[in-house]
Amino acid sequence: MTIKILHLADIHIGMENYGRINGKTGLHTRLEDFLATFDQVVQLAQEEDVDLVVFAGDAFKNRDPNPTQQREFARRIKALASQAPVVLVVGNHDLPNTEGKAHSMEIYGTLEIPNVLVARQPELFRVETKGGPVQVAVLPFAGKSGLLTREQYKNLTLEELNKVLLDRVKEEVDTLAARVDRKVPALLTTHLSVAGALVGSERVITLGGEMVVPKEYLARDEFAYIALGHIHKYQVLQENPLMVYSGSMDRIDFGEEADPKGVVLVEMEGRKAAHRFVPLAVRPFVTIRVDADTVDPTATILDAVEETPLDGAIVRLVIRIPMEKAALIQPREIRRALEAKAFYVAGISRELQNRQALLRNPELNEKLNPMEALEKYLDSKPKLKLDRTELLNRARGLAAEIKDEEVGMVL
Repeated sequence: MTIKILHLADIHIGMENYGRINGKTGLHTRLEDFLATFDQVVQLAQEEDVDLVVFAGDAFKNRDPNPTQQREFARRIKALASQAPVVLVVGNHDLPNTEGKAHSMEIYGTLEIPNVLVARQPELFRVETKGGPVQVAVLPFAGKSGLLTREQYKNLTLEELNKVLLDRVKEEVDTLAARVDRKVPALLTTHLSVAGALVGSERVITLGGEMVVPKEYLARDEFAYIALGHIHKYQVLQENPLMVYSGSMDRIDFGEEADPKGVVLVEMEGRKAAHRFVPLAVRPFVTIRVDADTVDPTATILDAVEETPLDGAIVRLVIRIPMEKAALIQPREIRRALEAKAFYVAGISRELQNRQALLRNPELNEKLNPMEALEKYLDSKPKLKLDRTELLNRARGLAAEIKDEEVGMVL
């Protein structure tokens, strides 16, 4: 018998960047965007007649959602639960800042809301669906805060803490897998970073401050499907067993400008699983980049704005212009043109080009990455009394730190 599953994650209700308060409703326009996207998911669950809904973590932007955000999330969870059982996984944004406090989804378990199962600790649920029984192994987000409150872990380095957490993840997955009844279809759902995943604009997740779990820790043959949350980009990490990030349901920032947003529909039959990604209609993010080194920079910029489709979009404009021509730009006229076409103008920035500096060293150009540019600059300055190797090593370390911070912001 085939069981149809709806896999979603990273709703992030409460994300209120790039918008304004709607005077008619009193709600932030971005909150309205996220709720409208969630409504599409509820409708999809009904149209597809799904047997089970698995939410892989991060319901809200932060651990203390306001009553309005909680109410709107609850309305949609209730609607989903009227269609099929709903399993809610606690993500990092849902966790309280102290171990004893309740998390933002705990009320569903406390009130024993029909058809809604919540897991803060690793658990194996046997769920009866209209398509037949299914086992759902749940592994919530594993954070360091709980470890840091215990004496034996206080003096460990970040690397050592991550090793403790990785060992725990492996142990918990082993325990859950051992409890699986092989006669009943089973899936694993968790909220964490898995090695090899892509984040943002085609960047592979790197080892940094956050624990990154090897795929083999999760890829157990007891589970026909592994439903992942935490990384905002939809992707298939492996085919057997099928391991998928559904991605976030709506765009968070310009780092996700090119990424499609949606949910995953899964069909499980015994030990086999197949899936399809279902895109959702979400608000577009658009970046306009203009080289304004022309006789009339403002006219060049306005032409670019006019040629770019911006209906309903959140837009940012990046202007590249020589320093000596920057004063020719008319920012008010440009902003008016953007506001007439776009939903929201996130910003207008200028990349000032020092033409004389570029002419002194034509090898320094936009085709080089920062490290390559630094090396060429040092090669061109032999008279500088610098330890070239030490300077380059420090620059590489700084670049690695910045990359890790960017990954954390994306997540």
